[in-house]
Amino acid sequence: MFYTIILYGNRRNVDWLLTKSILIFLEVFSIKQELPINEQIRHKQVQLIDDEGQKLGVMDTREALDIAYEKNLDLVLVAPNGNPPVCKIMNYGKYKFEQAKKEKEAKKKQKVYELKELRITPNTEEHDFNFKAKNARKFLEDGCKVKITVRFRGRELNYVKQGETILNQFIEELSDIAVPEKKPVLEGKNMFIILAKKAEK
Repeated sequence: MFYTIILYGNRRNVDWLLTKSILIFLEVFSIKQELPINEQIRHKQVQLIDDEGQKLGVMDTREALDIAYEKNLDLVLVAPNGNPPVCKIMNYGKYKFEQAKKEKEAKKKQKVYELKELRITPNTEEHDFNFKAKNARKFLEDGCKVKITVRFRGRELNYVKQGETILNQFIEELSDIAVPEKKPVLEGKNMFIILAKKAEK
């Protein structure tokens, strides 16, 4: 489908409008074309569905193209494996635009979790533990995931079991709001857990 653009004004305005038009064209064209349309359809015969969803039966592809062009619309191959293949008359540019819009909306709805990290030592005292647990709860309530890391320095690696105990205390303290994604893991001189908010029922 072709459109004629008539431009008025001085050379600078024309150049600007042409540049703008090319950019818009490239943006629309960059939407991946997934379905063969119009002259790209190589089958001799197709089952045709018109733009109102009515089945028009089996006919030569050229005849189906003529019907689409008369309506200033596109012939789109929607089911290539049919016998014969199925084509539908539609505004393909509008269809692709709506598909791209739906994909964009779907991406917006996808949950992106921010990861907050709290660092402690294997000798964390009760006051510090309570303070960190309170912060972890706030992060979880805000929809974030929380990584709690025990850092072992020097000879503190002899207290790995103590570090694991402290992490399990966090799991128990926050069990009403969070679940651990996995058990405490030791990597190098750090042991950590990641807590995620419980799914709402």
